[in-house]
Amino acid sequence: MRGLFLIALMTVAGAASAVQAGDVSAQRVWLGKARLFSNDAIGDGHDRWRTGSYTVSAIRGRSWDGSLPTGFGDLIEYRIRSEIIAPANLQNPVLGTDRPYVGALSFGAFTHMEAAGAQLSLGLDLVVTGPQTGLGTFQNNVHRAIGMRSIKVLGSQLGNAVYPTLNMEMGRDFTLPDTGRGRVAVRPFVELQAGVETFLRIGTDITFGPSGRGDFLVRDPTTGQRVSALKSDRPRGLSFLLGGDVAYVASSHYLPGSGGYIVTSPRVRLRAGFYKEGKRASVFYGLTWLGKEFKAQPSGQMLGSVTVRLNF
Repeated sequence: MRGLFLIALMTVAGAASAVQAGDVSAQRVWLGKARLFSNDAIGDGHDRWRTGSYTVSAIRGRSWDGSLPTGFGDLIEYRIRSEIIAPANLQNPVLGTDRPYVGALSFGAFTHMEAAGAQLSLGLDLVVTGPQTGLGTFQNNVHRAIGMRSIKVLGSQLGNAVYPTLNMEMGRDFTLPDTGRGRVAVRPFVELQAGVETFLRIGTDITFGPSGRGDFLVRDPTTGQRVSALKSDRPRGLSFLLGGDVAYVASSHYLPGSGGYIVTSPRVRLRAGFYKEGKRASVFYGLTWLGKEFKAQPSGQMLGSVTVRLNF
């Protein structure tokens, strides 16, 4: 498994080699990072489907002045992510009405820039699936440690594979006129992806409060929640966030057609959250409703997401 991780990291590094070759002369530095933990245990309380994920993004560039650079590769997000997708019944799932178990690790590099007055993100993820990730064994050990029943579906999980996945997102911020009740910002966006899942997504994010003004935010792939990786010199306080999007899904390797799965299209997500910031600490908590992803799925689900930032 260590060799697999090295191969994945080397491939992602190769995709960004042209950017990194100029690191010394351009004086690039690590500017900041973002983390987000999502789980249905802090959402609807169930243990099923898009059951859990953890994302870490590290940002590298010359500096951050509150706005995106205009050069390709001037600001790079390196992202490592783990996700577990599980059937609703981990011992004896009902064939045809439940989805296969998936353990997925992804290693990605994304450039963020301003283009034609909009915010553009473009990059490559390598999504690694199967027993080689070790995520199924990890979840099974956690279940046993806390007194839950062992997972019996790991033998039929999605097989070992690596899926190169291209992703592009373009959005634009609009700040509504000040009515004396605080800042309101609206950000429509469009996203295209081809790879482990292929889709076109259209959506909007709305922020009530100071969060996001002059910040650099990154989006979580599963929930769509956006979290701050770099902050500008702005007032801190309490912000509320709303969002939603619709994806027109062409295919999903997580739901293979050979297994009889029919993907749901359109696929809907709705989200809300709050972001409380202080001088030395900040916390984000969000809820995301995920609509049905395959035809036989009986209902949607609710995920909770959280991140805590401490400054010493």
